[in-house]
Amino acid sequence: MIQRIQSLYLLIATALIAVTLFTPIAAFSADGQEILLKAFSFSGKDGGEPVPTLWMGILMSLSVLLPFITIFLFKHRRLQIRLCGMEIVFLLGDIVFEVVYIVSAYKAMSGMASGALMVRFGAVMPLAAIILVAMAMRAIFKDELLVRSLDRIR
Repeated sequence: MIQRIQSLYLLIATALIAVTLFTPIAAFSADGQEILLKAFSFSGKDGGEPVPTLWMGILMSLSVLLPFITIFLFKHRRLQIRLCGMEIVFLLGDIVFEVVYIVSAYKAMSGMASGALMVRFGAVMPLAAIILVAMAMRAIFKDELLVRSLDRIR
């Protein structure tokens, strides 16, 4: 059933990760220049050569697609549970990539005279999506237990 609460959780998680995919995750400013960390690249506002962060972008793209696909597999609850677990692993990978890139850029910028790190709104979205996917996984599991108990009564 598409109108179940887990579908809503998964849809919101998809939207949150899509926001992360298209907005800056962090901004670094030092010596008058600003560098933005996005899903697919580090890029400066002055139009300098962007540094690709391809693997983080690919993982975030998969993190957007997987819960959206999971919504439509409502007749296969066990598969939905497995895909939700896989989504949580992808989201944890997104967080690890974000932390690695933020820390490495901060270390590179710390040698400059005046450097500042600003973590943007997009960096927090994978954490919120993990909570929503876990809630969806729990609701799917409850539905599976309900269906099993009804099959036992027959």
